Amino acid sequence: MLLAGSSLLTLLDDIATLLDDISVMGKLAAKKTAGVLGDDLSLNAQQVSGVRANRELPVVWGVAKGSLINKVILVPLALIISAFYPVGDYASVDDWWRVSLL
Repeated sequence: MLLAGSSLLTLLDDIATLLDDISVMGKLAAKKTAGVLGDDLSLNAQQVSGVRANRELPVVWGVAKGSLINKVILVPLALIISAFYPVGDYASVDDWWRVSLL
């Protein structure tokens, strides 16, 4: 009976380790994509306040065009880089920095 309890605890420990690894990788992926996706947030209410109504739409359109141009350049570039330099499997989550420094 003691062996079965030990196996169950080992299994639960492995599951907890996997969940921790997944959360760390999710944070890393979110950090890497924030630069590509965050440019949409560059126009906030404070930047538009004080602008006449007939100028508001051209300002928003200018930001939208800039965002689209950034995405047209950055997204394919990111896909090409990841195709030639895949991150691959990590021996453990603690080894992620070795790959990112290459």
